[in-house]
Amino acid sequence: MTDHLHNRTPHAPRPARLVLAEWARAVTEARWFALTVLGVILANAALLGAETYRGLVGDWHHWLSYAEPACLAAFTAEIALRACAHADRPRDFLRDPWNLFDLAVVVCAFVPLVRENTTVLRLLRLARVLRTARFLPQLRIVMVAVARSLPGTVSFLLVGALLLYVYAMVGWVFYGLQDPEQYGSIGRAVLTLFLLMTLDGLGEAVHAGLEISPWSVLYYASYVLIASFVLVNVLIGVVISSLEEARELEEEREQRHRGPVTHETGRPGTDQAGLGGRDQEIRARIAVARRALDDLEANLRGHAVRRPRGAEGSAPRRSA
Repeated sequence: MTDHLHNRTPHAPRPARLVLAEWARAVTEARWFALTVLGVILANAALLGAETYRGLVGDWHHWLSYAEPACLAAFTAEIALRACAHADRPRDFLRDPWNLFDLAVVVCAFVPLVRENTTVLRLLRLARVLRTARFLPQLRIVMVAVARSLPGTVSFLLVGALLLYVYAMVGWVFYGLQDPEQYGSIGRAVLTLFLLMTLDGLGEAVHAGLEISPWSVLYYASYVLIASFVLVNVLIGVVISSLEEARELEEEREQRHRGPVTHETGRPGTDQAGLGGRDQEIRARIAVARRALDDLEANLRGHAVRRPRGAEGSAPRRSA
Protein backbone atom coordinates (compact mmCIF):
# COMPACT_ATOMS: atom_id res chain seq x y z
CA MET A 1 0.00 0.00 0.00
CA THR A 2 2.86 2.33 0.87
CA ASP A 3 4.45 1.66 -2.49
CA HIS A 4 1.22 2.55 -4.22
CA LEU A 5 0.81 5.81 -2.29
CA HIS A 6 4.36 6.97 -3.00
CA ASN A 7 4.15 6.10 -6.67
CA ARG A 8 4.10 9.28 -8.78
CA THR A 9 3.14 9.33 -12.40
CA PRO A 10 5.72 11.32 -14.37
CA HIS A 11 4.27 13.91 -16.72
CA ALA A 12 5.84 15.10 -19.92
CA PRO A 13 7.46 18.55 -19.98
CA ARG A 14 5.13 21.28 -21.15
CA PRO A 15 5.76 22.91 -24.53
CA ALA A 16 7.74 26.13 -24.48
CA ARG A 17 5.01 28.11 -26.19
CA LEU A 18 2.51 27.20 -23.44
CA VAL A 19 4.93 28.36 -20.78
CA LEU A 20 5.57 31.57 -22.72
CA ALA A 21 1.83 32.15 -23.20
CA GLU A 22 1.08 31.72 -19.49
CA TRP A 23 3.90 34.05 -18.47
CA ALA A 24 2.94 36.71 -21.01
CA ARG A 25 -0.74 36.38 -20.09
CA ALA A 26 0.08 36.89 -16.41
CA VAL A 27 2.02 40.05 -17.31
CA THR A 28 -0.57 41.54 -19.67
CA GLU A 29 -3.45 40.87 -17.29
CA ALA A 30 -1.68 42.51 -14.36
CA ARG A 31 -3.01 45.85 -13.18
CA TRP A 32 0.40 47.53 -13.21
CA PHE A 33 0.82 46.64 -16.88
CA ALA A 34 -2.48 48.26 -17.86
CA LEU A 35 -1.67 51.39 -15.83
CA THR A 36 1.79 51.61 -17.38
CA VAL A 37 0.49 51.36 -20.94
CA LEU A 38 -2.25 53.90 -20.16
CA GLY A 39 0.39 56.25 -18.80
CA VAL A 40 2.46 55.89 -21.98
CA ILE A 41 -0.62 56.62 -24.11
CA LEU A 42 -1.40 59.77 -22.12
CA ALA A 43 2.26 60.82 -22.29
CA ASN A 44 2.19 60.33 -26.06
CA ALA A 45 -0.94 62.52 -26.26
CA ALA A 46 0.71 65.20 -24.11
CA LEU A 47 3.82 65.19 -26.28
CA LEU A 48 1.71 65.45 -29.41
CA GLY A 49 -0.07 68.48 -27.97
CA ALA A 50 3.20 70.05 -26.82
CA GLU A 51 4.53 69.96 -30.38
CA THR A 52 1.86 72.49 -31.39
CA TYR A 53 3.72 75.20 -29.42
CA ARG A 54 6.61 76.45 -31.51
CA GLY A 55 8.44 78.04 -28.62
CA LEU A 56 8.31 74.85 -26.59
CA VAL A 57 9.46 72.80 -29.56
CA GLY A 58 12.42 75.13 -30.06
CA ASP A 59 13.50 74.86 -26.42
CA TRP A 60 12.91 71.12 -25.99
CA HIS A 61 13.57 69.90 -29.52
CA HIS A 62 16.40 67.62 -28.38
CA TRP A 63 14.30 65.83 -25.77
CA LEU A 64 11.18 65.66 -27.91
CA SER A 65 13.14 63.92 -30.65
CA TYR A 66 13.83 61.05 -28.21
CA ALA A 67 10.30 60.92 -26.80
CA GLU A 68 8.64 59.59 -29.95
CA PRO A 69 11.02 56.59 -30.40
CA ALA A 70 10.64 55.80 -26.69
CA CYS A 71 6.84 55.73 -26.97
CA LEU A 72 7.06 53.63 -30.12
CA ALA A 73 9.38 51.15 -28.39
CA ALA A 74 6.96 50.88 -25.45
CA PHE A 75 4.00 50.25 -27.75
CA THR A 76 5.99 47.68 -29.72
CA ALA A 77 6.93 45.81 -26.53
CA GLU A 78 3.30 45.89 -25.43
CA ILE A 79 1.90 44.43 -28.64
CA ALA A 80 4.68 41.81 -28.64
CA LEU A 81 3.69 40.72 -25.12
CA ARG A 82 0.04 40.55 -26.14
CA ALA A 83 0.97 38.39 -29.12
CA CYS A 84 3.03 36.10 -26.87
CA ALA A 85 0.05 35.79 -24.52
CA HIS A 86 -1.80 34.17 -27.43
CA ALA A 87 1.06 31.88 -28.44
CA ASP A 88 -1.06 28.82 -27.61
CA ARG A 89 -4.04 30.19 -29.59
CA PRO A 90 -2.88 32.65 -32.28
CA ARG A 91 -6.28 32.83 -33.97
CA ASP A 92 -7.82 34.39 -30.87
CA PHE A 93 -5.32 37.23 -31.11
CA LEU A 94 -6.43 38.04 -34.66
CA ARG A 95 -10.11 37.75 -33.79
CA ASP A 96 -9.94 40.62 -31.31
CA PRO A 97 -10.55 43.95 -33.12
CA TRP A 98 -8.56 45.89 -30.52
CA ASN A 99 -5.52 43.69 -31.13
CA LEU A 100 -5.78 44.32 -34.86
CA PHE A 101 -6.10 48.07 -34.27
CA ASP A 102 -3.08 48.15 -31.94
CA LEU A 103 -1.06 46.03 -34.36
CA ALA A 104 -1.92 48.30 -37.30
CA VAL A 105 -0.99 51.44 -35.34
CA VAL A 106 2.39 49.99 -34.36
CA VAL A 107 3.26 48.35 -37.67
CA CYS A 108 2.39 51.43 -39.75
CA ALA A 109 4.89 53.46 -37.74
CA PHE A 110 7.70 51.29 -39.18
CA VAL A 111 6.61 51.72 -42.81
CA PRO A 112 9.14 54.00 -44.57
CA LEU A 113 6.51 56.00 -46.46
CA VAL A 114 4.65 56.74 -43.24
CA ARG A 115 7.73 57.73 -41.28
CA GLU A 116 8.81 60.14 -44.00
CA ASN A 117 5.42 61.86 -44.13
CA THR A 118 5.13 64.13 -41.09
CA THR A 119 1.39 64.69 -41.45
CA VAL A 120 0.53 61.00 -41.70
CA LEU A 121 2.86 60.20 -38.80
CA ARG A 122 1.16 62.77 -36.60
CA LEU A 123 -2.26 61.38 -37.49
CA LEU A 124 -0.96 57.92 -36.66
CA ARG A 125 0.29 59.16 -33.31
CA LEU A 126 -3.09 60.75 -32.74
CA ALA A 127 -4.74 57.37 -33.36
CA ARG A 128 -2.81 56.00 -30.38
CA VAL A 129 -4.92 58.20 -28.11
CA LEU A 130 -7.94 56.09 -29.07
CA ARG A 131 -6.22 53.13 -27.46
CA THR A 132 -7.24 54.48 -24.06
CA ALA A 133 -10.61 52.84 -24.73
CA ARG A 134 -8.91 49.46 -24.33
CA PHE A 135 -8.21 50.15 -20.67
CA LEU A 136 -11.44 52.05 -19.85
CA PRO A 137 -14.41 49.65 -20.07
CA GLN A 138 -17.09 52.36 -20.17
CA LEU A 139 -15.34 54.23 -22.96
CA ARG A 140 -14.86 50.96 -24.83
CA ILE A 141 -18.61 50.27 -24.59
CA VAL A 142 -19.41 53.71 -26.00
CA MET A 143 -17.00 53.30 -28.92
CA VAL A 144 -18.35 49.84 -29.72
CA ALA A 145 -21.88 51.28 -29.58
CA VAL A 146 -20.92 54.04 -32.00
CA ALA A 147 -19.39 51.49 -34.38
CA ARG A 148 -22.47 49.25 -34.22
CA SER A 149 -24.79 52.20 -34.80
CA LEU A 150 -23.09 53.11 -38.10
CA PRO A 151 -25.51 51.09 -40.30
CA GLY A 152 -28.49 52.76 -38.66
CA THR A 153 -26.75 56.12 -38.84
CA VAL A 154 -26.17 55.71 -42.56
CA SER A 155 -29.89 55.05 -43.06
CA PHE A 156 -30.63 58.12 -40.97
CA LEU A 157 -28.31 60.22 -43.11
CA LEU A 158 -29.96 58.99 -46.30
CA VAL A 159 -33.43 59.89 -44.99
CA GLY A 160 -32.13 63.25 -43.78
CA ALA A 161 -30.51 64.00 -47.13
CA LEU A 162 -33.72 63.14 -48.95
CA LEU A 163 -35.68 65.38 -46.58
CA LEU A 164 -33.25 68.26 -47.05
CA TYR A 165 -33.39 67.92 -50.82
CA VAL A 166 -37.20 67.92 -50.97
CA TYR A 167 -37.60 70.90 -48.65
CA ALA A 168 -34.74 72.75 -50.37
CA MET A 169 -36.48 72.38 -53.73
CA VAL A 170 -39.76 73.59 -52.24
CA GLY A 171 -37.96 76.53 -50.64
CA TRP A 172 -36.28 77.42 -53.93
CA VAL A 173 -39.65 77.39 -55.71
CA PHE A 174 -41.31 79.70 -53.15
CA TYR A 175 -38.43 81.92 -51.97
CA GLY A 176 -35.82 81.67 -54.74
CA LEU A 177 -36.70 84.99 -56.40
CA GLN A 178 -37.62 87.01 -53.30
CA ASP A 179 -34.75 85.70 -51.06
CA PRO A 180 -31.86 84.69 -53.35
CA GLU A 181 -29.31 84.96 -50.55
CA GLN A 182 -30.93 82.07 -48.66
CA TYR A 183 -32.75 80.12 -51.39
CA GLY A 184 -31.17 81.33 -54.62
CA SER A 185 -29.92 77.82 -55.52
CA ILE A 186 -30.31 74.26 -54.32
CA GLY A 187 -26.97 74.49 -52.51
CA ARG A 188 -27.88 77.68 -50.63
CA ALA A 189 -31.30 76.24 -49.74
CA VAL A 190 -29.75 73.03 -48.37
CA LEU A 191 -27.26 75.03 -46.30
CA THR A 192 -30.04 77.24 -44.92
CA LEU A 193 -32.22 74.29 -43.94
CA PHE A 194 -29.26 72.43 -42.44
CA LEU A 195 -28.59 75.39 -40.14
CA LEU A 196 -32.28 75.59 -39.27
CA MET A 197 -32.14 71.96 -38.19
CA THR A 198 -30.40 73.20 -35.03
CA LEU A 199 -33.21 75.78 -34.55
CA ASP A 200 -30.64 78.56 -34.93
CA GLY A 201 -32.23 81.62 -36.55
CA LEU A 202 -35.61 79.95 -36.92
CA GLY A 203 -37.53 83.03 -35.75
CA GLU A 204 -35.87 85.31 -38.29
CA ALA A 205 -36.49 82.82 -41.10
CA VAL A 206 -40.19 82.53 -40.23
CA HIS A 207 -40.69 86.30 -40.09
CA ALA A 208 -38.88 86.74 -43.41
CA GLY A 209 -40.96 83.96 -44.95
CA LEU A 210 -44.26 85.48 -43.78
CA GLU A 211 -43.47 88.62 -45.74
CA ILE A 212 -43.32 86.47 -48.88
CA SER A 213 -46.08 83.88 -48.34
CA PRO A 214 -48.52 83.05 -45.52
CA TRP A 215 -47.74 79.35 -46.08
CA SER A 216 -44.31 79.88 -44.56
CA VAL A 217 -45.60 78.86 -41.12
CA LEU A 218 -46.70 75.46 -42.43
CA TYR A 219 -43.45 75.05 -44.38
CA TYR A 220 -41.11 75.77 -41.46
CA ALA A 221 -43.30 74.08 -38.83
CA SER A 222 -43.46 70.81 -40.76
CA TYR A 223 -39.73 70.90 -41.49
CA VAL A 224 -38.75 71.56 -37.88
CA LEU A 225 -41.15 68.89 -36.61
CA ILE A 226 -39.77 66.21 -38.92
CA ALA A 227 -36.07 67.16 -39.02
CA SER A 228 -35.42 68.42 -35.50
CA PHE A 229 -37.70 66.14 -33.49
CA VAL A 230 -38.62 62.96 -35.35
CA LEU A 231 -35.29 62.22 -37.08
CA VAL A 232 -33.17 63.24 -34.11
CA ASN A 233 -35.19 61.01 -31.77
CA VAL A 234 -34.83 58.14 -34.25
CA LEU A 235 -31.06 58.64 -34.23
CA ILE A 236 -31.03 58.67 -30.43
CA GLY A 237 -33.02 55.43 -30.40
CA VAL A 238 -30.52 53.79 -32.75
CA VAL A 239 -27.59 54.85 -30.57
CA ILE A 240 -29.26 53.66 -27.35
CA SER A 241 -30.08 50.28 -28.91
CA SER A 242 -26.47 49.93 -30.07
CA LEU A 243 -25.30 50.90 -26.57
CA GLU A 244 -27.30 48.06 -25.04
CA GLU A 245 -25.87 45.61 -27.57
CA ALA A 246 -22.35 46.85 -26.85
CA ARG A 247 -22.89 46.40 -23.11
CA GLU A 248 -24.07 42.83 -23.65
CA LEU A 249 -21.04 42.10 -25.83
CA GLU A 250 -18.74 43.50 -23.14
CA GLU A 251 -20.35 41.26 -20.51
CA GLU A 252 -19.93 38.22 -22.76
CA ARG A 253 -16.30 39.18 -23.35
CA GLU A 254 -15.65 39.41 -19.61
CA GLN A 255 -17.39 36.08 -19.09
CA ARG A 256 -15.17 34.41 -21.69
CA HIS A 257 -12.13 36.03 -20.12
CA ARG A 258 -13.01 34.68 -16.67
CA GLY A 259 -13.71 31.22 -18.03
CA PRO A 260 -16.69 28.87 -17.73
CA VAL A 261 -18.64 28.54 -14.48
CA THR A 262 -18.14 25.30 -12.56
CA HIS A 263 -21.21 23.32 -11.53
CA GLU A 264 -19.94 22.58 -8.03
CA THR A 265 -19.26 26.12 -6.86
CA GLY A 266 -21.06 28.26 -9.40
CA ARG A 267 -17.93 30.38 -9.75
CA PRO A 268 -15.70 31.02 -12.73
CA GLY A 269 -13.17 28.27 -13.24
CA THR A 270 -11.22 26.41 -15.88
CA ASP A 271 -12.24 23.44 -17.96
CA GLN A 272 -10.60 20.04 -18.07
CA ALA A 273 -8.35 20.98 -20.97
CA GLY A 274 -7.00 23.98 -19.10
CA LEU A 275 -5.81 22.17 -16.00
CA GLY A 276 -2.19 22.72 -15.18
CA GLY A 277 0.44 20.09 -14.58
CA ARG A 278 0.09 20.39 -10.80
CA ASP A 279 -3.64 19.61 -10.90
CA GLN A 280 -3.05 16.61 -13.16
CA GLU A 281 -0.42 15.28 -10.80
CA ILE A 282 -2.76 15.59 -7.79
CA ARG A 283 -5.53 13.81 -9.69
CA ALA A 284 -3.16 10.99 -10.62
CA ARG A 285 -2.02 10.55 -6.99
CA ILE A 286 -5.64 10.47 -5.81
CA ALA A 287 -6.41 7.76 -8.37
CA VAL A 288 -3.42 5.70 -7.15
CA ALA A 289 -4.54 6.09 -3.54
CA ARG A 290 -8.06 4.95 -4.42
CA ARG A 291 -6.73 1.84 -6.16
CA ALA A 292 -4.58 1.04 -3.13
CA LEU A 293 -7.58 1.35 -0.81
CA ASP A 294 -9.62 -0.89 -3.10
CA ASP A 295 -6.85 -3.53 -3.02
CA LEU A 296 -6.66 -3.34 0.77
CA GLU A 297 -10.42 -3.75 1.09
CA ALA A 298 -10.33 -6.77 -1.23
CA ASN A 299 -7.53 -8.37 0.82
CA LEU A 300 -9.45 -7.88 4.07
CA ARG A 301 -12.57 -9.45 2.62
CA GLY A 302 -10.58 -12.45 1.33
CA HIS A 303 -8.96 -12.95 4.76
CA ALA A 304 -12.38 -12.92 6.45
CA VAL A 305 -13.71 -15.57 4.08
CA ARG A 306 -10.75 -17.93 4.65
CA ARG A 307 -11.29 -18.01 8.46
CA PRO A 308 -13.04 -21.22 9.77
CA ARG A 309 -16.68 -20.77 10.56
CA GLY A 310 -16.52 -22.28 14.06
CA ALA A 311 -13.43 -20.48 15.12
CA GLU A 312 -15.30 -17.71 16.91
CA GLY A 313 -16.92 -18.57 20.26
CA SER A 314 -15.58 -22.20 20.38
CA ALA A 315 -13.76 -23.34 23.54
CA PRO A 316 -12.16 -26.70 24.51
CA ARG A 317 -14.38 -29.01 26.60
CA ARG A 318 -13.23 -30.40 29.93
CA SER A 319 -13.32 -34.11 30.52
CA ALA A 320 -15.48 -35.38 33.29
